[in-house]
Amino acid sequence: MTPLIGIPASVKLDGSFPQHVVSEKYITAAVQAVGALPVLIPALGVEQIEMADLARRLDGLLLTGGVSNVEPHRYGGGPSRADTPHDRQRDSTVLPLIRACIDEGTPVFGICRGIQEINVALGGTLHQHVHEVDGKHDHRSDKAKPWPERYGHAHAVKLTPGGFLNRALGTTEAQVNSLHGQGIDRLAPGLVVEATAPDGLIEAVRVEDAAFAMGVQWHAEYPSLADPVSKALFDGFSKACHDRAEARVRAILRARAA
Repeated sequence: MTPLIGIPASVKLDGSFPQHVVSEKYITAAVQAVGALPVLIPALGVEQIEMADLARRLDGLLLTGGVSNVEPHRYGGGPSRADTPHDRQRDSTVLPLIRACIDEGTPVFGICRGIQEINVALGGTLHQHVHEVDGKHDHRSDKAKPWPERYGHAHAVKLTPGGFLNRALGTTEAQVNSLHGQGIDRLAPGLVVEATAPDGLIEAVRVEDAAFAMGVQWHAEYPSLADPVSKALFDGFSKACHDRAEARVRAILRARAA
């Protein structure tokens, strides 16, 4: 049974016409690293999408990175700077969808902006400018570098003993390509820290007691198979998605036989 993996889109303007877009590297990761059929979810918000129904139909939810930042009013933050990019439609779609998927038991994997969305959806807050926070490093990418170099390892993360990553990798430290301007400030209730940066910034989380609901601040999708940390994450996500797909099929067959 091929799992259906939902990937929410971001909204970008092309002239006067908005486009709902997803970077191909996330789609490729869903196909190659999960063995799933990706379903792109337009950012239409709760007004046009019944989130609980969508969560029941999906076998997994993959949250992507993006240029925009989560609107600060979503977590009680101060006003954004004038040049801060936002995506109101993505926020109004993804945040309730995360809550619906977790309630339904649908596996969730958040990458970069995705970990921030998970934290905000469950009641946490964000640093809007991590590099301006006392004691924190500058985690932003060097945009003068070519893409392959920019997506190289940026720093090590310390893995929480007994956590998913610690058990999956059999180590207490890993190198990651963490590239971001915002980051987790107050951790949401129900989230457990999986990894931290050298400056103490939270770099990975999981939802306590969920079959698989995790977020990482780095770009696990690039590459999703060649990097051992990325592979461990996608292997865990894949197993959870395949398990859910098989359980859904069994439930349908039981209902038809009844």
